[in-house]
Amino acid sequence: MSSAEGNCCAEFLSLIRLSLKSPSMASQGSNFEGSVPHAFVTMGASGDLATKKIYPTLWWLYRDRLLPSNTTFYGYARSKMTVEELRKKCHQYMNVKPEEEDRYEQFWKLNNYIAGSYNDHGDFKMLNQALIRHENGIAANRLFYLALPPSVFKDVTVLINNHCMGKNGWTRVIIEKPFGHDADSSLKLSNHLASLFKEEQLYRIDHYLGKEMVQNLMTLRFGNRIFSPTWNRECISSVLISFKEPFGTMGRGGYFDQSGIIRDVMQNHLLQILSLVAMEKPVSIHPDDIRNEKVKVLRFISPLKLDDVILGQYTGDPVGEGDAKFGYLDDLTVPEGSCTATYALAVLKINNERWDGVPFILRCGKALNERKAEVRIQYRDVPGDIFGGKLKRNELVIRVQPGEAVYIKMMTKTPGMTFDMEETELDLTYGSRYKEVKMPDAYERLILDVFCGSQMHFVRSDELSEAWRIFTPLLHQIESEKVKPLPYKYGSRGPKEADAKCSEFDFRYYGSYKWVKNH
Repeated sequence: MSSAEGNCCAEFLSLIRLSLKSPSMASQGSNFEGSVPHAFVTMGASGDLATKKIYPTLWWLYRDRLLPSNTTFYGYARSKMTVEELRKKCHQYMNVKPEEEDRYEQFWKLNNYIAGSYNDHGDFKMLNQALIRHENGIAANRLFYLALPPSVFKDVTVLINNHCMGKNGWTRVIIEKPFGHDADSSLKLSNHLASLFKEEQLYRIDHYLGKEMVQNLMTLRFGNRIFSPTWNRECISSVLISFKEPFGTMGRGGYFDQSGIIRDVMQNHLLQILSLVAMEKPVSIHPDDIRNEKVKVLRFISPLKLDDVILGQYTGDPVGEGDAKFGYLDDLTVPEGSCTATYALAVLKINNERWDGVPFILRCGKALNERKAEVRIQYRDVPGDIFGGKLKRNELVIRVQPGEAVYIKMMTKTPGMTFDMEETELDLTYGSRYKEVKMPDAYERLILDVFCGSQMHFVRSDELSEAWRIFTPLLHQIESEKVKPLPYKYGSRGPKEADAKCSEFDFRYYGSYKWVKNH
């Protein structure tokens, strides 16, 4: 990104922040790059991702006047349909308020739909001609979102490169995960993309990097003197990064069974969070400086072994209600006798000076007891305890969802006449502290970043390579040996062996404290 683009990006992001807080600012529009035409092309426009996420996101950005003023939207897919049919398919996910109806009509008037195959030169030439008509012979910018199955990535990217690149403006390509199935397939995809596009044209999207509290990790770590002296092996006992869902796979188990929970959540979302928690301070907040540090910390992690991992698969709860009665293998879309894990806990070690000996525990699963994603940094015991063993460990908790929050679990005297003590918290709950602030969806932030040209929250090819290096040997062993996961009941905390593994690595779970979301 050039310095001019960087200045433009900084100014644009400043305006975005203001407009999210101020309706009056939003009404003035972004004025981003003047009236230069922009075309946003959604490849796979008729699919679930496009209708449930991408089109609603584009509408919200357009509604809030955050997109360049001369932006037109194109949907491309194999299905033959009209814009009106696409609109009906998307409408239930758009969250349109009565006072926004006029703006909503304007949005759909800017939409076009083209039916075509993903491997036909003529169809992509037709798409290019439609884009040229919008551009009217002047310099213009094009964005392509590949909301497509990986099986057609290569054909589509070749045809975009051959026929649909902007001649006088920039072209950017957004790629949705999975980025390969293992280290080898990921490398082949990366090499293929590198033969067609420059790295600065590629945006590998991991929506978790667009979440408020994940983005806040940089500021918490490097913007507060209070945390810096203790952010190391001398003070921190363990780091637990959790992702829990209270529902199973009913109806989509066939898709899930091809990937499993490690590929679906741990190798990407949780490892990205780990790298932000553990990396060293970057030289600046330039995207490449940040991503350089993320790659460095990943290089200090050895490949996982089976002994480092607990795998689980949920079973039905006989006394449960609805889907809770059914286990993973009861899903008719799941192959009979599948050994795919729906729960995984992995202990990673970072072999550098800051973190040597500190376990980073990644935990994720479906059909668990709650919906939660958080980072839990547990500090070591207070040396020289004078309170008779009543002390419990301090924790810094960054709650990603639901209900963004940062809180510090600490010991305090119980109010009243007695000299007893209890766990409480220093609490920053966003729903209470920032009631008037609009919290954008992760996809809103990330798609806006692509317009802006900022790759800070996107995955670079070497980052991806290191992530697969850590997980590929484990995944191959699990699949070749058909490792059978441990059973756990739908609605539980997961396999009991997982709690035992946490204890083995000195993570203390007391069960006596419950954070209550403050409204």
